[in-house]
Amino acid sequence: MYNFDEIINRKNTDSTKWDFNRDPAYVIPMPVADMDFRCPEPIIQALHEVAEHGIMGYSFVPDSLKDLFTERMKNLYGWSIQNEWQVWIPGLVPGITASYRAVGQAGDAVLTTLPVYAPFHLAPTWADKRLLTTQLVEIDGRWTFDFEALEQAITPDTKLFMLCNPYNPGGTVFRKDELARLVAICHKHGVVICSDEIHCDLILEENLQHIPTASISPEAADLTITLMAPSKTFNIAGLGCSVAIIANPALRQKFIQAKAGFFPELNRFGIQAAYAAYKDCEPWRKALVAYLKENHDILYEAINGMKGLKMNKLEATYLAWIDARATGVQDIAQVLLENGVRIVDGKVFQGEGFFRVNFACPRATLLEGIARMKKAFA
Repeated sequence: MYNFDEIINRKNTDSTKWDFNRDPAYVIPMPVADMDFRCPEPIIQALHEVAEHGIMGYSFVPDSLKDLFTERMKNLYGWSIQNEWQVWIPGLVPGITASYRAVGQAGDAVLTTLPVYAPFHLAPTWADKRLLTTQLVEIDGRWTFDFEALEQAITPDTKLFMLCNPYNPGGTVFRKDELARLVAICHKHGVVICSDEIHCDLILEENLQHIPTASISPEAADLTITLMAPSKTFNIAGLGCSVAIIANPALRQKFIQAKAGFFPELNRFGIQAAYAAYKDCEPWRKALVAYLKENHDILYEAINGMKGLKMNKLEATYLAWIDARATGVQDIAQVLLENGVRIVDGKVFQGEGFFRVNFACPRATLLEGIARMKKAFA
């Protein structure tokens, strides 16, 4: 029904993934977190209708999209939210930066775990905040929190904890008991949580369910800024449409004030794409996740068959986190690039000796990429 095997030429489309690095034509790019799949047809049709109308003026987020999003949270995650909790923003990274600006004073500390998605450890410098970090730990092939180290890292001026759930990189889907313990620590120390949940719709393990951090208790709801978007799920990241869900009115007002004057309003292409995605594209999403799971399993078997490489099973996302420390290779990214594959070096996430691979691509592309990795590490 959906052809995820279709190979679409993205060269010369000003694609960050395919064009920005000006790689030779033979290189397969597997770094940036967008997918090489055509968007669902209802989204494409919605964009056609906006273009055909012909007027590209200012827009606002209509109640119909807010209603649909509220309904989606209830149906998918059993989370009862209200329309007024939603603050729509033109992207997740702006939402992260606004959260840093909204919580605490200049010079206060922000705590996060490493390795992590780069804006988490870059944004403090954008918002005049100080960064504190603690390491994730690997337990039974799964990355999770070292809660004792996390609590010990909190200082009197720590005002915000940056959470990624599901985790990027590493693919962890945090369980309710893990989130509850994190919330308890943050509540005890008066720390707000910003929970980036952009990959929540991409759970690969059938027996797992995404749990929004804010949904687990009234205390969690009161201290959490939740960031979500249709962008990763439906491959519309370039349209700039995301949402912050903030139950606490005072915290929500601080977030709104922090973004004032910095962010443009959403454009109608992004708004209508989000509406079409949430209204008509759930069958596509389910088929996508099944295809990604097959890609994941192929990559998992292949990587763990290569000497010196190790990949844990991902619980979510299409971003494999691969341990190459045992290879002894110093410049992983360069060695792979010389063999025709561009990846993201783990240094970007402050994860030395690892690299990240985006496997959201047609099966033939993935298999060729794997063949080149085998050659690189032979």
